[in-house]
Amino acid sequence: MTLEEAQARVHEWISQFQEGYWPPLHNLARLVEEVGELARELNHRYGSKPKKPDEPPQDLALEMADVLFVLLVLANEQKVNLGEALERVLEKYRLRDGGRWTPLNR
Repeated sequence: MTLEEAQARVHEWISQFQEGYWPPLHNLARLVEEVGELARELNHRYGSKPKKPDEPPQDLALEMADVLFVLLVLANEQKVNLGEALERVLEKYRLRDGGRWTPLNR
């Protein structure tokens, strides 16, 4: 699925409800919550904070997808084409950081 398709699917989902898109700061709070859940799972797996014995394991992919969903919602609400924005930021990184690290010999 492309980013444009993902944004369209999210828009279809949101558009079926009378409440529609939440205000930007509400979505930002949701994004921070989802990033926190992702951080918690990564910290349980790789950090120094083990899970409690009664805490079930979380699906890392779903935690990442939750973050992406809210980011897509925020982009839609703000009329941002994330595909185009990602192309621009990849070019920015290529120009800024292309010679910063040792390339792999391929």
